[in-house]
Amino acid sequence: MNKVLTAVAVGVMATAATAQQQDHSAHAKMMKPTASNPYGPAEMKMHERMMGAAGADATETWVRKMIEHHRGGVETSQIVLRESRDPKVRQMASTTITDQNREIGELQAWLRSHGKRAQ
Repeated sequence: MNKVLTAVAVGVMATAATAQQQDHSAHAKMMKPTASNPYGPAEMKMHERMMGAAGADATETWVRKMIEHHRGGVETSQIVLRESRDPKVRQMASTTITDQNREIGELQAWLRSHGKRAQ
């Protein structure tokens, strides 16, 4: 019985490892910037930082995650300003940068006003 359980466990672990490798391969492929999608690295950075953002409660955690989300919006907007010549898109990206930076400041101020370390 133990040999059967061990064999099953080894099979499950091997399947999980293969799935994880495939998952990492897919992420690496998505992360590599291309001419049509230069945003992968910025998106991965934002995702990782949002996943890592945590506070003492749901409110603080939300504030910290939103800061990272807005930083991602700024970074992707900066990319489109470098890559796009479309005047309307460039105007929207510039507005996004201004708005997101203002909101980051508001969220940082909320943290400080509640005795929390700003990030």
